[in-house]
Amino acid sequence: MKDILHRPNGETGKVHDINPVDVGLRYVGFSLHRLRPGDSARGSTGEKEAILVIVEGKTELSAGGSVFGILGKRLSVFERLPPYAFYVAPGSDWLATATTDCIIAVCSAPGKEGRPCQAIGPEGIEFTERGRGTNTRQIFNIAMEDRDVADSLLVTEVFTPQGHWSSYPPHRHDEDDFPRITFLEETYYHRLNPAQGFGFQRVFTEDGSLDETVCVHDHDVVLVPRGHHPCGVPFGYEMYYLNAMAGPIRKWRFENHPDHEWIYGFEP
Repeated sequence: MKDILHRPNGETGKVHDINPVDVGLRYVGFSLHRLRPGDSARGSTGEKEAILVIVEGKTELSAGGSVFGILGKRLSVFERLPPYAFYVAPGSDWLATATTDCIIAVCSAPGKEGRPCQAIGPEGIEFTERGRGTNTRQIFNIAMEDRDVADSLLVTEVFTPQGHWSSYPPHRHDEDDFPRITFLEETYYHRLNPAQGFGFQRVFTEDGSLDETVCVHDHDVVLVPRGHHPCGVPFGYEMYYLNAMAGPIRKWRFENHPDHEWIYGFEP
């Protein structure tokens, strides 16, 4: 496994381009485009499916030979409005042209033919809260398994208030043994508010074969090939992250770290 922490490559254009093969993953890929008004981003899915998430701003989008008009509403991700999101089927080209400053995340994974290119948000995306105390966080489930909107991808947004922990207590989903647990690789795209802030994420296995803790800044991406993966943000800053997960089956089943499972007794 190569480095789990990826810094953005510049401030405009395609600032992340994470190909699974290049980073030691098998399923999930991620790229990020930061566009100025009039700038364009484009892609071809090939044998993969993609979910485009308009993190911030507005863009005119076409995909699979159809024009879907101008999509997007929130100009800052921390407005906490449900995101505009779009499914792009395998074998499709897509083109996005920004009408404002715009950030577009492209989550990808193996797909099957048969689904149309279509909007999957903001309609149908509910705002939910999870946790208790300094483990409280807010969630937009864009494409989790309760929504039949993809073949492989699971995608969600999480807002972690200042001084709180998230993806916590520690859990893992790194074995292909459904229904007990599923194997899902994962990427975390982080944002901080104010932008000069920082947070921390630890990715570790119970046997110690992987144990890395990284300091994350605005627009960083962390890879989770296996193991537990909690993150936290200090007082004065709030954290957002966009998760993309994929594996052999589109189910999210996890196991808690045995040393910390007792904390779930405080969960609602």
